[in-house]
Amino acid sequence: MTLFQADNIAINFGGIKAVDGVSFAVEKGQVFTIIGPNGAGKTTVFNLISRIYSPTEGRLHFEGRDITEVPPHEIASLGIARTFQNIELFEHATVLQNLLLGRHAHRGGNPLADLLFLPGVRQRELAHREKVEHVIDFLDLQHYRDTYIVNLPYGARKVVELARALCSEPKLLLLDEPSSGLNTEETEDMAWWIQDIKNDLGITVLMVEHDMGLVNEVSDRVLALNYGRVLALGTPQEVQSHPEVIKAYLGG
Repeated sequence: MTLFQADNIAINFGGIKAVDGVSFAVEKGQVFTIIGPNGAGKTTVFNLISRIYSPTEGRLHFEGRDITEVPPHEIASLGIARTFQNIELFEHATVLQNLLLGRHAHRGGNPLADLLFLPGVRQRELAHREKVEHVIDFLDLQHYRDTYIVNLPYGARKVVELARALCSEPKLLLLDEPSSGLNTEETEDMAWWIQDIKNDLGITVLMVEHDMGLVNEVSDRVLALNYGRVLALGTPQEVQSHPEVIKAYLGG
């Protein structure tokens, strides 16, 4: 079953076509990875999906719904969450506070009830805290629960950003270079968590990644881009052995 589909999407920046007629479909329960050299248009595709950018051509579909014109602030409530290549956390808040912010798409209620902190509001707050605690346990973040982000090592911050995205209970999780800046052991941990996110939580993952070891380990399907265009689509092995992909990475 197709969860997300991009149909011939394109975007221009001035006279440069950063993404040029890209089409692909992500099936429910997959880890689908986009690879390519620097400047290939990978993160631009993510920015189109999360509605930071609007495509100049093409359409985006999620669960059969056209989301091409959906405002960016409504994307999380549809069931799409994202991490960023450059970590976006509130440094002077604790891990727990950052994760509770990930529940914003599920808050609901009304301002007056919130102000009076009525019983229904208290029950919702407890439910939000329980969801967050489950994510903390899932990613082994108990030790960091009350630590301020500014005091965390880089690898832990990457995990916290992943945790915040999971707190929104997404159906589709966009991971923008999750292994960037991680050492070998941390990258191995990230691979396990991505697999567990798919297998245990049932969340579909769309990932941009440079580390081909991680790509091979977790990906079901791979899309290779270069200069904003599709080079190859298939299994990790099929894509990596494709002549155009080899040429894009090695030159020639």
